[in-house]
Amino acid sequence: MATLDSRPGPLAALNGKYHRAALLSFAVVVVAHWAEHLVQAFQIYALGWKTPDARGVLGIPFPKLISSEWLHYGYAIVMLVFLFALRKGFAGRSRQWWNLALGLQFWHHIEHLLLLIQAQSGWRLGGGTAPSSSIQLFIPRVELHLFYNTIVTIPMIIAMIVHRKAPAAERELTGCTCSPESRRELATAAS
Repeated sequence: MATLDSRPGPLAALNGKYHRAALLSFAVVVVAHWAEHLVQAFQIYALGWKTPDARGVLGIPFPKLISSEWLHYGYAIVMLVFLFALRKGFAGRSRQWWNLALGLQFWHHIEHLLLLIQAQSGWRLGGGTAPSSSIQLFIPRVELHLFYNTIVTIPMIIAMIVHRKAPAAERELTGCTCSPESRRELATAAS
């Protein structure tokens, strides 16, 4: 059976010999975004700021960032694309966790698409004055998006932990070199 890494193309390499670097880079971006939502919640609940003033870290010097539906939708798409693109580097239980993160992010993306459509068209879901996602009709936006980012990040992190400890059979299926055993095997073969 051919591993992913033996097939040509950048996606195969991304899920093979570059999988670890790609996952770490992606994780940094995801955790930084999640931290922005945590800071925004801290600004509201610990510092007592009004919601429009609580813009996270980047939103303070760049207030247009927080109000740009294009930016939020763009991030949702980037997340979806990378969750899909890095999926083939996982097998077994780690793939199940990664698929859960992918499915949750797909829904999160739909919610952002709904917000973007409203921002561009002037139409408002539920007749409100501002764009609203479907679940946002029941849960405020700050809390909802902190929740969405949390429920996507947690299975993603679990997938990465399980993936690093994958048995040899799973590592063979993917050709990935993320696990310490794979890196030791490569180092031994190179010497």
